[in-house]
Amino acid sequence: MQCRIPLLLAAIVFTLAAAPHASAAPGVKYGLTDDAWLTNGSGTLDQRLAKLDALGVRVVRFTLRWDQIAHTRPTVPADPSDAAYNWSAADPVLDGLKQHGIEVVLQLVGTPAWANGGKASNYVPSSSATFGAFATAAAHQYSWVRRWVIWNEPNQERWLRPTTPTMYTIRLLNPAYTAIHSVIRGAQIAGGATAPRGVTGGVSPVAWIAGMHAAHASLDAYAHNPYPLDPKRETPLTGGCSHCTTITMATIGRLVTLVGHDWPKARIWLTEYGYQSNPPDRLLGVSLALQARYIGEGAYVAYRTPKVDLLIHFLYRDEPNLSRFQSGLVTVTNAVKPAYAAFQLPLAQISSSALWGQLRAPSDGSTTQIERLVGSRWQTLATVDAGPAGYFRWNGTLVRGTQMRVRAGPVVGAALTIH
Repeated sequence: MQCRIPLLLAAIVFTLAAAPHASAAPGVKYGLTDDAWLTNGSGTLDQRLAKLDALGVRVVRFTLRWDQIAHTRPTVPADPSDAAYNWSAADPVLDGLKQHGIEVVLQLVGTPAWANGGKASNYVPSSSATFGAFATAAAHQYSWVRRWVIWNEPNQERWLRPTTPTMYTIRLLNPAYTAIHSVIRGAQIAGGATAPRGVTGGVSPVAWIAGMHAAHASLDAYAHNPYPLDPKRETPLTGGCSHCTTITMATIGRLVTLVGHDWPKARIWLTEYGYQSNPPDRLLGVSLALQARYIGEGAYVAYRTPKVDLLIHFLYRDEPNLSRFQSGLVTVTNAVKPAYAAFQLPLAQISSSALWGQLRAPSDGSTTQIERLVGSRWQTLATVDAGPAGYFRWNGTLVRGTQMRVRAGPVVGAALTIH
């Protein structure tokens, strides 16, 4: 798939096509989530934030763990200054993101033992009032944050028990929705935050959505993590199971339909997504070139899908434990993968004669050029107008097996092999 073939000596006819289709979501923001790297990564926090700037990250999802912020029961739980609350781990990161002009999505998760009868942090609180009070305190502490997500993948047992949409809605989502809206005018609260499948003991996202609706869930957006079920065979564009109750990027249209039916005004946030690479993950990883390709294709799917406002990549850096996620833009030793360049300048082949892309990295005013590899040299094929949001589309002759990329001054995107 990635091999080169001799270029045909043919004239290339090309035209520029502008503009998103009417049904697309040109306002979609592309971001990143990696709490461990942001909090404790190499270098200073300012240096890590500068890397986000260089990548063109527009939004970061960050997690507030209730169980870590409130080890003991607060005396006045709705007051963020209560002595039981410790915001010291989150404050520097969130203040830094704000100073850099990067939008924040705050995710609330994790129940303290004092709030659920001494159980593990993935058990729901015994009372909806306790979580509502924590959400109130968090909203006061970070009143400038407009986007909030309630819990993470509650349709899987490892994240929430009992694993029922009714319990999730009554004990977590609805009390937080009311609490945050009472503090922050214009806040948007996302419910769901579902995994693409329920796995053992869990609930499929399709059934979860139905259950939340039946429980009268309140939400402004539905959040979902549309990871592929079989990374070796499923791409962001193809290979999804059309008859299953799972929802991946390849079947994201099902999510749009279900959410639109149950909450017609709700937006859609794709709050965690990525492909693991091989190396280092030989079991679930795809090649480095495919990981880069799928960043572009995933970005295009989010762009063209109605109501999608966010697509957030997981992670910046591979996790040290090989059994964990290796979906980073850089390796555990900070070596840059092709995925890094693909995030800065995503490029996707969207038909046999069309490319779509976006310039995310900060521009120095240079023109945006599409290049192709001729022998061992990259040659300019076309200059494109990226537009105010950085999007472009190019129509022309695409020769199977050739390699293409995008360049914008010093920023060079990852190579894309035409298929």
